[in-house]
Amino acid sequence: MTTPAADLLLNREIGLIEFNRRVLAQAEDPAVPLLERLRFLCIVSSNLDELFEVRVAWLREEAALRPERVLPDGITPRQALERLSDAAHALVTRQYALMKEMVFPALEKEGIVFIRRNDWNDELRAWIRQYFFKEVMPILTPIGLDPSHPFPKLLNKSLNFAIELEGKDAFGRNSGIAIVQAPRVLPPGFTSGNSSAA
Repeated sequence: MTTPAADLLLNREIGLIEFNRRVLAQAEDPAVPLLERLRFLCIVSSNLDELFEVRVAWLREEAALRPERVLPDGITPRQALERLSDAAHALVTRQYALMKEMVFPALEKEGIVFIRRNDWNDELRAWIRQYFFKEVMPILTPIGLDPSHPFPKLLNKSLNFAIELEGKDAFGRNSGIAIVQAPRVLPPGFTSGNSSAA
């Protein structure tokens, strides 16, 4: 089987960016229902996560180990990374502009708002604090970090926080630092309670 000429081949990673441009176009379409448009924005983010975790990681390794290698589309891994970086930055810039200028204002017209922390009032702060201590904190599990234990295995695509601990552990040592994984699913009752504050 004859390999096609390099100028007839598309770079696989750039092709994935172009695919996500088409996904983003669905989010730009006012004829698409609003929550579906938001969903398409999220799909783009998820797809980019996977692209960078797998394909960009492979390209970086190739660029480090075999920098002179020529890929099937006629460019080196370093050139592919540069083109991919430019294309990904442009896509994300467009995605955020769409979110800020079109989707969020449309959601606000439907009564769905994202309140910035600087805009929280005292009532909302009190509700958030009460909700955190009553519903979220009981299901958090800090994982201590110290030289005697290996770094913990973290779930892929999970949100984790590095925190400083106060006090002593069970052996009388300073607690040091820990990792806390944010719960993937909030406990029941997220919308219950004093919802008027939100």
